[in-house]
Amino acid sequence: MPHPEPRTAQQRKADTLARLTTPVLDGWVATAGPAGAHLVPLSLYWTGARLAIAVDLASVTARNIAASGRARIGLGTTRDVVMIDATLDTAVPVADAPADLADGYATQSDWDPRQSPDGYAYLVLAPQRILAWREVNEIAGRTLMRGGIWVI
Repeated sequence: MPHPEPRTAQQRKADTLARLTTPVLDGWVATAGPAGAHLVPLSLYWTGARLAIAVDLASVTARNIAASGRARIGLGTTRDVVMIDATLDTAVPVADAPADLADGYATQSDWDPRQSPDGYAYLVLAPQRILAWREVNEIAGRTLMRGGIWVI
């Protein structure tokens, strides 16, 4: 079966932004720490410039991000991938979060951690690199963001 024609860089960026604003946005969040690599599925909230996750501060994910300041987030399927390398921007206890962060997260993720806030925090992650591709014919030019700046 032939591969579909590759998308333009502008179309890949538009598709990526559309995916980031999808209701009930879920992704795979990868971190690393003393115990090795850790990968978990989590709900996400796209603020328009940052990704937010809500995690128990005692979790391996939260501890790894706090220690390294980094995470990698994977969205989509193996034939329509968005990979985001991000750094920790801020950590906000759920009970202390500004309304726009908490409301936005609850709306997009379809889960409101304010209903069980004990020990939970929003980790706001700043994308540093975003890659997007569908098939092998889109591997070249897959970098949409580098150094936190859109290259498209």
